[in-house]
Amino acid sequence: MARDEGAGAGSILLAFILGAVSGAAVALLYAPASGRETREFLGEKAREGRDKAAEATERGRQAISQGRETLTHAIERGREAYQQARARENA
Repeated sequence: MARDEGAGAGSILLAFILGAVSGAAVALLYAPASGRETREFLGEKAREGRDKAAEATERGRQAISQGRETLTHAIERGREAYQQARARENA
C-alpha cells in the first residue's frame, strides 16, 4: 500500500503563520516611519484587533446562546412527541 507522506494541514498552516510573522518583522525593520510613529501605528492596530476580537466573541456567545435555545426547544418537542406516541400506544 502507498503511504501518504505529504505535509499535513497543520504543518502548512504553521508555515504560513511563520511566513506572515517573518514578513511583518521585515516590514517593520524597513518601514520608512520613525520608531514613535511605528509604535503608535502598531498600538492603533492592536486596539482595532482587540475590538474586533471582542465583537467576534460576542457574536460567538450569541450564536451559542441561540443554538442552546434551539436545542432545548427541539428536545422539548421530542419529549412531547414521544409522550404523545406512548399515550396512543397505551390507549
